[in-house]
Amino acid sequence: MYLKRIELTGFKSFAKKTVLEFSAPVTAIVGPNGSGKSNVVESLRFVLGEQSIKSMRGKSGTDLIFKGSKGLSAPNRASVEIVFDNTKKIFSFANKEGAPELLFDEVSISREVYSDGQNVYKINGTDVRLKDIVELLSSVHIGSSGHHMISQGEADRILNSSSKDRRAMIEDALGLKIYQYRIRESERKLERTSLNMKEIATLRREIGPHLHFLKKQVEKIEKAKEMRVELSGLYAEYFANEAFYLDRERSRVQIKKSTIAAELDKITHSLGLLSTPDSKKTNDDEIAVREAQKALLDINTERDEIIRKIARLEGLLEAKKSLSQTKENTEDLLISQSEVRKMLDEVSSSIDEAIQRQSREEIVEALLSLKNRLQSFVSSGENTNTKNNDLIEEIKILEISYDELSVLEKNLSEERSKKESILEEARNILRNKEREDREGEKERYELKQKETELIGARDILLVQEETLKSQEVSFQDELKEAEVLIGFGASAYDPSIGREVSRIDQEDVRRRIERLKIKIEDVGGGAGGDILKEYEETVSRDQFLAKELADLESSILELKTLIRDLRDTLDEEFNSGIEKINEQFQKFFALMFGGGTAFLRIMVEHKGVRESEDEYKEEVVGEDSSSELLFERGIEINVALPHKKVKDLHMLSGGERSLTSIALLFAMSQVNPPPFLVLDETDAALDEANSRKYGDMIESLAKYSQLIVVTHNRETMSRANILYGVTIGSDGGSKLLSIKFDEALKVAK
Repeated sequence: MYLKRIELTGFKSFAKKTVLEFSAPVTAIVGPNGSGKSNVVESLRFVLGEQSIKSMRGKSGTDLIFKGSKGLSAPNRASVEIVFDNTKKIFSFANKEGAPELLFDEVSISREVYSDGQNVYKINGTDVRLKDIVELLSSVHIGSSGHHMISQGEADRILNSSSKDRRAMIEDALGLKIYQYRIRESERKLERTSLNMKEIATLRREIGPHLHFLKKQVEKIEKAKEMRVELSGLYAEYFANEAFYLDRERSRVQIKKSTIAAELDKITHSLGLLSTPDSKKTNDDEIAVREAQKALLDINTERDEIIRKIARLEGLLEAKKSLSQTKENTEDLLISQSEVRKMLDEVSSSIDEAIQRQSREEIVEALLSLKNRLQSFVSSGENTNTKNNDLIEEIKILEISYDELSVLEKNLSEERSKKESILEEARNILRNKEREDREGEKERYELKQKETELIGARDILLVQEETLKSQEVSFQDELKEAEVLIGFGASAYDPSIGREVSRIDQEDVRRRIERLKIKIEDVGGGAGGDILKEYEETVSRDQFLAKELADLESSILELKTLIRDLRDTLDEEFNSGIEKINEQFQKFFALMFGGGTAFLRIMVEHKGVRESEDEYKEEVVGEDSSSELLFERGIEINVALPHKKVKDLHMLSGGERSLTSIALLFAMSQVNPPPFLVLDETDAALDEANSRKYGDMIESLAKYSQLIVVTHNRETMSRANILYGVTIGSDGGSKLLSIKFDEALKVAK
């Protein structure tokens, strides 16, 4: 069994995803009319690449999409996926030479149609072309339609078909499509090769006159060879002497340039050693002097202020000490405390200013301590009930403040000394810088004057060098012109033979060369190199085309031989297949009708006259393919019913035609069994007795192919292993009910 399952989503009446498993030799699909059971068969046609929408009961691709119902919305696409078992590696791209087999254990083919009519094909989830699917399926002798898929109303299609169409159907059943495909491919190649031969022959005819013209031009060029030899000798002498002169002058100029460049480098180096007056650096030095002066001024101002406040603090301390001894009345004491508070506020303000100006950590800490103590003293002094002990404490705090201010004054004195040293050092740096700048300017002027003289000499050499370059350009132009006249050998002169000659003699040689060039141009040899090259290319192209023509002729012979061999192989296998089909056809026909005879015969249509195969063989002599095109071969069906003289197919009844077509289809399937066979109500016209015979044939055929049978016939249902029932659900979409008879029997027991 190769067909494993099929999945339908949004296809026709199957709105929701529906999966049909085919795990038994015979699977029957049943259901009432209009339930959608035939849609399963049409989904198989659809996924296998059927392009005729009419054969699937539709007008356009959108007709295959579920239209929606009261309970279900309409999707925007319909998709069908079919999965095959490929463990035996039966699938391959048979029509492609050298194409590998598919190594997957499962091969899935899916097709999707969208509401805009677009179709998407996939093999194992990869987007492919329809052509790829057709080629893949042809390797196992199945397609979107044919002998293995017989839909309702088409059971006797093979009987109604023309003899030519019957032959195509039987070739398809025998798996001979590959030969037809290769024959068509070979014929297309043969046609393309013939067209290429005509094109190449046309090109050769076009090249002929031009080749004749080039040949005459080459003869003229040969006449100029002797003059070219003479010209080549003059060029060799002229180029050698000119190169000698240019090299000598170039060397002289280069030596002088090198000498001047070396002297300029020395001057540049000396100038680099001289320090260039740096106005920015001078400004920085001046700014440093001014900043040092300002810092010293700030220190002196602050120190004078501290000294003044120390003197005031000394006076206040003496007053406090005197007040402590005399112990004046409380009113006087309160007055003194107010004065003390005023003075301490001034000291506190001064300390704040000192903190902002100084960055030294120890001074900042001292000032902060003094500030806090003074503020504490002021707070305690506001008490109108201050006692003598408080006065003593004030004296101690003032003494401490005095000591700390003294330390601050000492530190400021030391800082002033440092600022004075910094100021003096900055003034010395500025004076030394000004002296060095004056000496450097004098030496720089002398070096610049010498540099100007050397640059003037170098400019003169540059003019001479430009003149030499112009002469070298003219020399190169003459070389190129010589190469055009006498070939690339002109540039391969021997420089060792060059000698020193006067410019007058060199000009005389150049005039002789010009006169000789004019003579060569007069005989038509000026563009000899291009003409010779074109002549050689044209001859080479003509030879190439001649070889291509011979190769194409050989290819045509090979293709004709291949086509003939393919046709012989096709005929041989077709004849052999007809014999096998006839054997099975007779067997099934006798089984269905209880006797009688039935066989197929190969017919040939020749100018409207039908002849037998034997007469065809006698008339066609030789292997001329053009003669074979006059004949068209087909298949004729001959039957003879038992106890009747009826032999014409058109004289058979509907049931007899149905039985005959079923017998023939089953015979074709027996000879070259497809992986699966679909029968869509092919037993509708059978009575009870013939239904049993039909069922017997199904069981016999199930040994070679999987059978998918759509039927209303109970006898046919009884021969199935799995039964799928199709019905319309309450939501308006088709649904499946499945029964496995083996499991059902176990449950019943």
